[in-house]
Amino acid sequence: MSKLSPPNVSRRHADLSSALQNAALPEVLKRVYAGRGITDPGELALGLDQLLPPTSLKGVADAAELLADAIEGEARVLIVGDFDADGATSCAMAVSVLQQMGLREVAYLVPNRFEFGYGLTPEIVEMAAAQMPDLIVTVDNGISSVEGVSAAQAMGISVLITDHHLPGDSLPTADVIVNPNQPGCQFPSKSLAGVGVMFYVLSAVRAALRERGWFNAESMEEPNLADSLDLVALGTVADVVPLDRNNRILVAAGLARIRSGRARPGIEALFEVAGRDHRQATASDLGFIVGPRLNAAGRLDDMSIGIECLLAESSASARGFAEKLHQLNRERRDIEQSMQQDALAQLESIDLEGDASLFAMTLYDPAWHQGVIGILASRIRERVHRPTLVFADAEEGMLKGSGRSIPGLHLRDVLDQVATRHPGLLTKFGGHAMAAGLSLARDDLNRFKQALNDAVAEALGYTPPERTEESDGALARSDFGLPLAEQLASGGPWGQHFPEPLFDGQFFVRSHRIVGEKHLKLTLDADGTEIEGIAFNIDVPKWLAAPLDAFHALYRLDVNEYRGERRAQLVIQSFWPC
Repeated sequence: MSKLSPPNVSRRHADLSSALQNAALPEVLKRVYAGRGITDPGELALGLDQLLPPTSLKGVADAAELLADAIEGEARVLIVGDFDADGATSCAMAVSVLQQMGLREVAYLVPNRFEFGYGLTPEIVEMAAAQMPDLIVTVDNGISSVEGVSAAQAMGISVLITDHHLPGDSLPTADVIVNPNQPGCQFPSKSLAGVGVMFYVLSAVRAALRERGWFNAESMEEPNLADSLDLVALGTVADVVPLDRNNRILVAAGLARIRSGRARPGIEALFEVAGRDHRQATASDLGFIVGPRLNAAGRLDDMSIGIECLLAESSASARGFAEKLHQLNRERRDIEQSMQQDALAQLESIDLEGDASLFAMTLYDPAWHQGVIGILASRIRERVHRPTLVFADAEEGMLKGSGRSIPGLHLRDVLDQVATRHPGLLTKFGGHAMAAGLSLARDDLNRFKQALNDAVAEALGYTPPERTEESDGALARSDFGLPLAEQLASGGPWGQHFPEPLFDGQFFVRSHRIVGEKHLKLTLDADGTEIEGIAFNIDVPKWLAAPLDAFHALYRLDVNEYRGERRAQLVIQSFWPC
């Protein structure tokens, strides 16, 4: 693969509203918030009293009545989850809260991704039927399970779908569907994760039971749904949904519980095995530390390990599950590293700079692990700045693919266009703007590769995508200190569509050394101010062969705590010669 040029740096610019200008905030934070569309400082208030009410969430009232009836009628309820962190947190919350509400018979079932694939399929319904449920509740899936819902209802099993993924052309004939993205739903936030949808459903169930006098009649204490916000925060961040204000409220409240020592034992155990202090938890920790360990179960083994970790009622029982998840995550990293080397070898013959006709990347290797292709797609997408689809072998001559997109390209819509123009090419597909999954016959891979490239080219107006990084501008020499670093850290939660502040500027290198075999530790000169910096996972041989005396960098101003001392530090995302 040809050498990629340095990214184009686009500095965010937005005029400050008068209200934001007059707010008691550091000037840098005002600039950062304006660049993320904040005009009213009131939008930064993240109290739970600011949450959107559930009234406009289509189907939520009917779902509450259905589940309240199930609780009063002592029905058997089976939660059917998904095999990622969003699905696991949704499932654990549904099981635990419904039990607290008095549901005696509630169990869960998570499809094994290697045997059954995604969603409420007819095969999963057949498995579920062995438990003789009266009601199946899907969490983080189901909106595309037309055949599975029909199979369940044919067996006399009611179905409640709770999901957040985009629907297809036809909806399942479920008893009730709760999904902010279904047609006719007026809920203002379309960005709820699956766990957020279930949080709203359970809130409505509690209200319905309260109105019926259930808790008083049973001499039962109402469950405090705030106790589940650690799960909501974890699932929301790990699923990389946009952090609009409503999601930021949920995540902020969940992080506050985790930091204050009120998280469930399983989440604290996952922090512990990762060597992180939950009292300093950030949204980034949920996305890059806890989430991957939970996801490792679904990628390599069985997500029930992760769900049991989240349901554990004691630190001792949670620790065993957390250690197993930690080990699975190590195995996942080893597999991913090997696959990434294979993928880079495939890319060696591709001239990204010179081939103006290459709009999308499609990669396949028969040795690749089906559970890790999504991560690989993300890594390659970051490297080549093209929508990337990665495939692995599935059963009977089929391939399963996972894709990651770039800003400005809606991946699921592109796949829908491919399916429309090439009937029968995709056996199934689904997802959202930035990530999607699909299945096709191995023999159709080359045809799909061309069809995808054509569809992406059309969507991008036949203009090859450029590597562009958005920066919040430069920092003044007086900004390179702990006060601003701490204010930035607490100014979030940061995440998808509300990105962590990223700055750019030029630095002189005073000293450098390699730490941890692949990380570059630096002492930098920022316009006469000395500050420490670190760049993770660099090309060590390349740096050692030609170290730079100065460079232009994209970086975050972070807080580094070591042996009880807190200091400002630059976390360098990328750098290149001045």
